[in-house]
Amino acid sequence: MSLTEEKSADERLHFGASSRTTPADRAEQLPVQRDAPASTLPASAGFHPGTVLARLSSTVVQAFESERDHGALFLFVPVFLALGALVYFSLTSEPAFTPLLLSALVVGVLSLAAHARPALKAGLLALLFTIAGMVAAKLETWRIDTPMLGSEVTTRLTGRVVQIEHQATGRVRLTMDVVATQRPTLRYAPDRVRASARAVPEGLRPGETVEGVVRLMPASGPVRPQSYDFAFYSYFNGIGAVGFFYSNPERSGESPPPDISDRLRASVEDWRLRMAERISGEIGGPEGAIAAALITGVRAGIPEEINEALRIVGLYHVISISGLHMALVGGTVMVVLRIGFALTPTFSSRWPVKKFAAAAALAATAFYLFISGADIAAQRSFMMLGVMLLAVLFDRAALTMRNLAISAIIILLMAPHEVIGPSFQMSFAATAALVAAYAAWTQYRAGRVRSAPAARGPVIGTMAAMMKYGGGLSMTSVVAGAATALFTAWHFQQVSPLGLLANLAAMPFVSVLVMPMAVLASLLMPLGLDGPPLQIMGMGIAAMNRIAFWLADRSAFDATGAIPLYAVLLLTAALAILTMSGTRLRWAAVPLLVAGIFTLVTRDLPDMFVAEDGRLVAVRLSDGRIAVNVDRPRAFVLENWERAFSANDVLKPRDGDPFAETRDPGFICDDRLCLARQRGHVVVYTQDKVAAAQACAYASVIILDDATARYRCGGRAKVLTKRDLARQGSAEVTLSESGGSGSGLIDAPRFSIAEPFRPWHDHRRYSRAARGLAPYKRADD
Repeated sequence: MSLTEEKSADERLHFGASSRTTPADRAEQLPVQRDAPASTLPASAGFHPGTVLARLSSTVVQAFESERDHGALFLFVPVFLALGALVYFSLTSEPAFTPLLLSALVVGVLSLAAHARPALKAGLLALLFTIAGMVAAKLETWRIDTPMLGSEVTTRLTGRVVQIEHQATGRVRLTMDVVATQRPTLRYAPDRVRASARAVPEGLRPGETVEGVVRLMPASGPVRPQSYDFAFYSYFNGIGAVGFFYSNPERSGESPPPDISDRLRASVEDWRLRMAERISGEIGGPEGAIAAALITGVRAGIPEEINEALRIVGLYHVISISGLHMALVGGTVMVVLRIGFALTPTFSSRWPVKKFAAAAALAATAFYLFISGADIAAQRSFMMLGVMLLAVLFDRAALTMRNLAISAIIILLMAPHEVIGPSFQMSFAATAALVAAYAAWTQYRAGRVRSAPAARGPVIGTMAAMMKYGGGLSMTSVVAGAATALFTAWHFQQVSPLGLLANLAAMPFVSVLVMPMAVLASLLMPLGLDGPPLQIMGMGIAAMNRIAFWLADRSAFDATGAIPLYAVLLLTAALAILTMSGTRLRWAAVPLLVAGIFTLVTRDLPDMFVAEDGRLVAVRLSDGRIAVNVDRPRAFVLENWERAFSANDVLKPRDGDPFAETRDPGFICDDRLCLARQRGHVVVYTQDKVAAAQACAYASVIILDDATARYRCGGRAKVLTKRDLARQGSAEVTLSESGGSGSGLIDAPRFSIAEPFRPWHDHRRYSRAARGLAPYKRADD
């Protein structure tokens, strides 16, 4: 194969085009002198603006045509589908089906009519796929239609157990299908709830029915604007309420018999649970809990300190079943079979053994998906790997951007809501970056003059192989880490400064010991011979944990602060262009990169957060700390706010006279209100309507923890009542530089939820606080 033909093959690897090339294609791939010397330019080719624009336009058109001829425009189909889903989920009101379908029809007809104008047709197709993404998201929302509990309630619940999770704290969390409710009987009961208990009946298995007195609560909204929305994911996971049992639940014999599908799901879940218990018991300790999570997807038993250490050093992806695990399982099966076939040269020379190995790897990953619980992240990973293995079966290149795009399209059409989640974004960003980097490296090697390999001894050869493996692992970690760092900072407000070192140290244990032994243990478990491979697996996990703890203790503060949405959108668009374009159109990513980085550098962190229940307020102080108004704030909310503020400490409230002249920062509280001063502004928290009315004379922000209050300060101060927060969720406030009270001195508070409510937030309107009612009290109280 000539050098030009080899380079053409590598370009097809990147673009995912057909294996055949035309003479015109080969002519395009020949080296062309792009920039001629000035002496060779015609005299008329001066640097006039019109000439420069014309040359730039011609270059863009040629690059666009090259992308189209190589089929690269197909790679942007999932990008616009994802954009459509994002647009749908970010709308402030629910769109109707009819306008969406009519818009798709009109744009589709226009794109057919514009066949003679490729640029216009490409733009119309991009709009069509964006609308298609919106339609897919609308269909999923309509199809799910999860009944959500509107207000807190205590009832006696009878439910059929769907899932049992033994947590590291000793509590047990049950996911149950609601069979009946009593005292009171809920007229709008959710179909499925999730509740924790101190203990459950001994030997309880999925499919059995339990009953007990339970406190049910609606799923909460984001703890701050643009953060993780628990109600959104509860809606799309079918969970209508969460809560806890007042006393341990008991078995109940009074329930209708389950149908066939329920019995099948219960049998599968019981099998997973027994596998997890066997694995945890065989290995023991936190290593056993992690091994159970890697094989069965049951992660509830992992201690939180290990979870936190893995997050800090960037290794948490190891215990979340993802493309890494699917690839290691499929790769282990494929490599073992290829080695076995290599030992039988007669058979291998007559049969397509590579296809046999790919088919076995596909079956192994399907089985892994089955026993791991088949959650949406595992389904996405299986689809990505499945498309690549099917490409091998049909004699196509496996690792291409086209196959990645096909898997993304399937996922976006099946579960569009996943586009908002960190798992989807990080998974596809990392995979796209790795495929693009691999294609670029392959193209570079094809154009490099190769010399004859030098003779090496076994020691030098082994060292060279180890250095090559380490270099490949390093580049993989760098590329994947750089592609996912933006989404880590956006969703979790933290990065892993030692992530590269942690992955270099831990991934050999994971890829050589942990996952291959997991595959072997799963195969030997029916025979009762899974003990030795599980013990080896446990040793590999223990080594990974030691690395995580050692590096976590030496990691710098990893909080990034809240990331602006515009920066995420700009940098994501730049990443899409860089990874999917193979021509000079990649330069279009430069202004997006510059704009995104500029937005990050010039961002302003918020000054204040208010929780949606109206009880917790946090103010960012000038010394890097945050001040809160309660002694025992909710740990989860406070940790999220600390990362968003990029804070280094928390200042608890102090008792005293709030109106005394003092330079001490933070909240000072008496029996009526809590008051904090920041940048010349006064922030007041109170449950007393009279105190709130008096605070209008001097406060800039008033948080009134009373849903019945209708008082406003007439523009002199911003008042957030419990009813406002119950309807619109947590709030974010930005203070101005000049202090004092009066309108215009602070920005309008930004809430996390907009009205009119979307389907996953519609339950909020039914709470007592949202209706302006006081908390419920029994008559004898």
